[in-house]
Amino acid sequence: MEKERVFLSRPHMGGNEQKYIEDAFEKNWIAPLGENVTEFENDIKRYTGVGEALAVSSGTAAIHLALIESNVGQDDIVFCSSLTFCATSNPILYQGAQPVFIDSELDTWNMSPEALKKAFEKYEQLGQKPKAVIVVNLYGQSAQLNEIREICNQYDVVLIEDAAESLGSEYNGKKSGSFGDYGIYSFNGNKIITTSGGGMLVTNDKVSRDHALFLSTQARDKAIHYEHSELGYNYRLSNISAGIGRGQMEVLDNRVSIRRSIFEKYQQSLGNINGFEFQPEITNSKSNRWLTALTIDPEKAGFSSKDVIEALEKENIEARPVWKPMHLQPLYSNYDFIKLNSDNAKALFENGICLPSSSDMQAEQQDRVIQIIKDLNSDK
Repeated sequence: MEKERVFLSRPHMGGNEQKYIEDAFEKNWIAPLGENVTEFENDIKRYTGVGEALAVSSGTAAIHLALIESNVGQDDIVFCSSLTFCATSNPILYQGAQPVFIDSELDTWNMSPEALKKAFEKYEQLGQKPKAVIVVNLYGQSAQLNEIREICNQYDVVLIEDAAESLGSEYNGKKSGSFGDYGIYSFNGNKIITTSGGGMLVTNDKVSRDHALFLSTQARDKAIHYEHSELGYNYRLSNISAGIGRGQMEVLDNRVSIRRSIFEKYQQSLGNINGFEFQPEITNSKSNRWLTALTIDPEKAGFSSKDVIEALEKENIEARPVWKPMHLQPLYSNYDFIKLNSDNAKALFENGICLPSSSDMQAEQQDRVIQIIKDLNSDK
């Protein structure tokens, strides 16, 4: 008999989601507006300390709207973390703009401030200035946001903080997603909390938020008929999905605590294996540890991250490589990539692995994962 599937990161309901969904049904507010949407936005504002929030259909939609509000258009340049999922960079292409990918630093796995500065210097010499910088907080770990913010301020460039994976994380005592001119969150089914599918755009600029709202509802001008002066999008979150989000916000801190505990158990159990390096947590930050991520040096360990993925899959356990950097993707192969000496993003991808980290993961399931890896180590 096949063992029950252990997923990388699956949805985990808190119990009150159904209450908010049923309320929407009772009031017949099924469309993309209603009390759940408003209150979900308010929940995010209270939690993050950001002044304005806009609930949308995905984190990708939130990034797209942030780029529009940053006046990114045809042939403009946007500096972007390379080590990320394509949802970060694809909206740059939606706008007809040109991404320039920035390498990672090993301290956080996120955008290297030194490489970012090098990119600004290079493009300044070319007489070009980016319209925006998109920085990613990978697997819940914040980037060096103070340094990156300072560089963006120096060049007077908009900072968009992709906190899709880092809701609940902190940097210098502030919530992840609150450092950029715009912040974005994702509530996809695999995130630390979910609305099934959805996202959020946050900013302290009310004018921008209101314009993004206008664009997200098909840019309908004020008229009794359907009048359109700008290109709009069908990006608003449904009242049903927002109801799930309200219930999930009630358990967010608990989910962060559980995932951090899962990470700590992996690290304590496997951290002494030669060649294993878990994603760091810099001292001025607190990661939500959305996924437990590490690198495996095959020369030191005697086996590779691919070997671990294959061994786990044989036991019906899901694990994944670290994101393949955008500068290595066929879609983006012709775009510029700024690194310092070595290609850190490539090395993290080639040696990186994400272990099962669901917040409803049972202790015996994690023990299975740990034992399979220990067996690989003993067999080397």
